[in-house]
Amino acid sequence: MLPRAFPLTLLRILNGKNQQFSRTIATSLAKTEQNIEHTEHDGQQWDAFTKEFMENRIEMNSFQKILLGAGSSIAALVDPRRHDMIACLGETTGEHALQQILHTMRASDEGQRILQQKPRINTRTVNLERLRQLPDNTFGRAYVQFLDDNQVTPDSRMEVRFMDDPELAYIMTRYRECHDLVHAILDMPTNMLGEVAVKWVEALNTGLPMCYGGAVFGALRLRPKQRKQYLSTYLPWAIKNGKEAKPLMSVFWEERWEQDVNELRQELQITTLVKAKKQ
Repeated sequence: MLPRAFPLTLLRILNGKNQQFSRTIATSLAKTEQNIEHTEHDGQQWDAFTKEFMENRIEMNSFQKILLGAGSSIAALVDPRRHDMIACLGETTGEHALQQILHTMRASDEGQRILQQKPRINTRTVNLERLRQLPDNTFGRAYVQFLDDNQVTPDSRMEVRFMDDPELAYIMTRYRECHDLVHAILDMPTNMLGEVAVKWVEALNTGLPMCYGGAVFGALRLRPKQRKQYLSTYLPWAIKNGKEAKPLMSVFWEERWEQDVNELRQELQITTLVKAKKQ
């Protein structure tokens, strides 16, 4: 199994020596500090997300990004449970798709408000206990029920570190933090069949390469019985929803907690798979 520090270890290899790697990181941090100081001197104000991103990002050249993307893709194939490698792959291969998502979000009022406000989804920003008190038919209740049933938390998403553009970095962050919301609106569990199906919907809806990779290579890990269900039921359903659903990245989910979940699905042109959770 590959070590958890593999992304940074790979960067050390790309830089040749640990000493040179340290100088690269130091230079990146120094440039970030200069950018922060320059922005402050110009009287401009960064929002909280942009400031945090600029302080934590790791600057790389194009060659390093290519090799890091290749290394993370190999690592993800070796061990698909390595979410850090999948996250790294998304950051190094998704710029074109993120630009398209940005264009789509700017074309709608809801998407524009998301870009302006840059909301975050975690236990510090979302009152899960309040959502548990909502009526059973609401989206908020469906979301928190998904979290409880699958024993997952919105605090598990990795921060974006290997990108240059703060706005695209936010969109990638938003994608990660909305993943469980997509599960909830699709009524898909977190088992292998559910994850592969959701990845197909996300791939066709967002165009992100890592989603296509997760959908294709995740399906290869299905057991024979699961593969039969996948080909006959899950895959056609996922492709239909991925193609027909409205742009999910432009949905201000936090404003939809109290909306009837089935009405929201109808609005987004999403259909659920019958008895998906019992498969």
